[in-house]
Order: sequence, then C-alpha cells, then structure tokens
Amino acid sequence: LAGPEVALHPRCFGQVWIFEGIPPEAWESLAGDLVRRRLSAGENLFQQGEPAENMWLIKAGSVKLWKTTEDGRILTLDIRKAGDLLGENVLMEDGGTYPVAATCLGPTVTCGIDRRTFESLVTRYPAVGLVVIRNLSRRIDHLSGKLGALSEPNLDDRLYEVLANVARDLGTRAPGGWTIAFPLTHEEIGFLVGAHRVSVTRALGKLRGTGRVRTAGKFLFVRDTV
Repeated sequence: LAGPEVALHPRCFGQVWIFEGIPPEAWESLAGDLVRRRLSAGENLFQQGEPAENMWLIKAGSVKLWKTTEDGRILTLDIRKAGDLLGENVLMEDGGTYPVAATCLGPTVTCGIDRRTFESLVTRYPAVGLVVIRNLSRRIDHLSGKLGALSEPNLDDRLYEVLANVARDLGTRAPGGWTIAFPLTHEEIGFLVGAHRVSVTRALGKLRGTGRVRTAGKFLFVRDTV
C-alpha cells in the first residue's frame, strides 16, 4: 500500500469514471497537489458537518457512509470500495459541508483532490468541465439501473439483491458465492435495504432457510444466483 511519502501518479485520478476521457497531459502538473492518506479501521476520512474541501478516491480498502439524524439516530447509507469516489459534490458546490461521515471498515488508502486544484485544472483546460458533465450524466443512468434491487416488492428478494450487490462489490470470492468480510448489523442492513431491523431479521432467517445466505462466523456468505 502506498503511504503519503510515496509518489502517486496523477493518472490514478484520470482513470476514474468521472474524469474518463480527460487528456492525460491535463493531470501531469497535479502530482504534487494530490493528497495521500493512509487510514486504519474505524478511522474517519471525514466527519458529518466538516467543511467539504476534498474529493477522495479510495485506492484500497472500503468505507462506510453514515450520518446522525436530528433525533440522534445513526443511519448507515452506503458502503464504498476501492475505485469509488467520495465527496463528488465538492466539484459542484461553493463551500458547504459533508452531509455524511465516512468511516474506514479496514486499512484504507485514499488519494484526494481539493476544489481549488480542480477549478485551476478547468481554467487551464476548459474541455475538462464538459467531460465531467458528460460522465456525470452517464453515472446517473448507471445508478438508475442499480435501483432495480430496491424495487423488488418482496423483502426477501430485495434483501438478497442488496446483499448480493454488497458481496460482489466488497466481498471475498468463495466456492459458490461471496463472503462479506466485515460485520454488518441487522440495523445497518435495514438502512441499506429500506426496512425495519425486525423485518430484516425475519427476512434473513428465510434466506438462510433457502440457503441463499448463511452465517460464516461473524460474516455473511451470499450464494450466487442459480
């Protein structure tokens, strides 16, 4: 894993979906401006309400996005993996804060770019802004397709599809399926699937009964779709 002292080529950002198609030379001058961070499990990349100044690329590891509501409840919103971006909204907002917190689920390496550096890039290479807009439009189409998992009317099927997506994105390949190699509480799963914890417990029991999901120590094994 690269530490902060190791040189990181700017193309590590240029190959990310939001910057796909930007001329490589547009990144060459940015190597010294990229922010490298190496974090441990449980460490926060950023806090909810913290000034939003950087967009982060996860180079290794995984990160949980969560927030605290006004009534004090903690909501798990998403889990991001290596290759994913965090804080993309800083490219489109002037000031503001992070609406969620980002906590590392394991050892994690990130590379960041701040708003001023990106704005300087667009000033020097105006075509960069157009490329980003086109890529954001494609991303919206992609995310619309992923909503299919949450459109399943049956909670058992919806839960299986959400767990399968998490397992394929973040899990470890095993014979016949995938192991989600970090603990997920029933409450966290409930927020991911949009259901109450009690309903999630009941649905997980049914999935275990059919063999689609089973417990592997503290973790979950999700069987491949037959």
